[in-house]
Amino acid sequence: MKKIMLTGLACCLYVSGLLAGGLLTNTNQSVHFLRNPARGASFEIDAVYTNPAGLVTLQTNGLLFSLNNQSAFQTRTITSTFAPFVGYGGSDTKVFEGKASALAIPSLMFAYKQDRWAVSGYVGVIGGGGKLTFDKGLPSFEAPISMIPMSLGASGINTTQYAVDAFFEGSSYLFAGQLGGSFALNDIFSVYAGVRMNMASNSYIGHLKGISVNPVHPLLNPSGALMSANTFFSNAQQAALTAQQAAQGAADLLQGVINLGVGGYTLNQLVAGGQMTQENLAQLAGGLGLSAQELGAITVTQAQGAFVQAVAVAGQAAANYGESAGMTADKIVDCSQSGMGITPILGLNLNFDKLNIGVKYEFLTRMDIENDTKVDDTGLFANGVKTPNDIPAILTVGAQYEIVPSVSISAGYHHFFDSNAKMANDKQNYINGGINEFLLGAEWQLNKWFLLSAGGLITRTGVTDPYQADMSFSLNSYSIGFGGAVNVSESVRINFGYLFTNYEDWTKQSANYANLPVPGKDIFSRTNKAFGIGLDFRF
Repeated sequence: MKKIMLTGLACCLYVSGLLAGGLLTNTNQSVHFLRNPARGASFEIDAVYTNPAGLVTLQTNGLLFSLNNQSAFQTRTITSTFAPFVGYGGSDTKVFEGKASALAIPSLMFAYKQDRWAVSGYVGVIGGGGKLTFDKGLPSFEAPISMIPMSLGASGINTTQYAVDAFFEGSSYLFAGQLGGSFALNDIFSVYAGVRMNMASNSYIGHLKGISVNPVHPLLNPSGALMSANTFFSNAQQAALTAQQAAQGAADLLQGVINLGVGGYTLNQLVAGGQMTQENLAQLAGGLGLSAQELGAITVTQAQGAFVQAVAVAGQAAANYGESAGMTADKIVDCSQSGMGITPILGLNLNFDKLNIGVKYEFLTRMDIENDTKVDDTGLFANGVKTPNDIPAILTVGAQYEIVPSVSISAGYHHFFDSNAKMANDKQNYINGGINEFLLGAEWQLNKWFLLSAGGLITRTGVTDPYQADMSFSLNSYSIGFGGAVNVSESVRINFGYLFTNYEDWTKQSANYANLPVPGKDIFSRTNKAFGIGLDFRF
């Protein structure tokens, strides 16, 4: 019987961010972004993250704070078509849905501006931000299990159904603290230099339990009802070991006969000569699955060779069944990961009265994450093993233009250099350059108290088909955000916003689905929405 590999829990695990941005990095670090994503040329307090060089263009000196909280909700759906899935519920297509929610994704920004210079800082979640739960597991978990009926059938044991209790829950957070300074070279040019400390914290919990199949076997499962696969394979292993012992006993017995010098005689001749009874012959024949007449016609030496071969066959069957029993036993994984990396950041701002242009470049961040494994029944998550998890370099360019004193428009471009960021299993090799984002927005100051804003962004992923997997996939999308702000007083403003994202489905055809010798198909889908409220303070 073929080896059954249950390696679904050993995938490269990653839970991408609940917020907008690249494969690893969130770009919406404040509620300002939700109500208008095109913030690359901002010179409000959110410029601490989006355009830090523009902080020196703030109209007044002093200390500014921004407290923000976002709530994000995401679904990921994988519609998988794989012929062996028919053994679960009668259909070769299954839907696996993961849900994630985070009610609190906070961030804090501050800046102190004095004439031509400013210092600023940020604390928040730069990537990830939530917990993703697949309460029925993932297709890569179930596909190897679904092959058990086919594998048993190929060995002559009719099997048509299977069942499994599969579960996966992963969380991913990339916490960050940023500090830097801005300086105005003249009335047009200002620059920024800063650094961000990034701390990754991931956790993964999953299990495969209660694997069952319905083999029709006259001794081990004569009713053909669903039974524990582990029990079936364990019992089959014991039966094979018993058969091996019996075959070895027969081989030893016949070897003793051969040692008497009668190896060339047929067993019928031994019966006729009284050296063996007809009952003994029938017992030996049954051990090889032959009739007494068939076995009696061959020589003692030939019969002994047949039993030696039967010993080897039974031994191999016992080993195979034992391996399958181990593979179908309950599997649990409980692993967390942590890592740290530093990101240098440079910025440039150009101010031409009504037109403001901001540029920011975040350098590549080298970072490894290390396993802290509590339980690993797969043997594939060794404690202390490090995995590359670089944060890619990011270039952002933005422009904001004041049409009239109360109305402005903004545009921007983001590029994530994902191909240059080292990832687990070298997945960066399956990315053509990286993600590109195109942004557009507008704001209208209704009066001294109320502001309305709206905007959108188009995201074009650079990943290729080999990159896409049920544990980590990236889709083209467009997002629309809107909201506003209320000036409670001259020093306090409330921001509020909502942003939703529509994703394009991605269909992946596989000739060897989940590395198995059967074709299959996955359709990856996703939804995302975020709400937020924040407070800006000026002192």
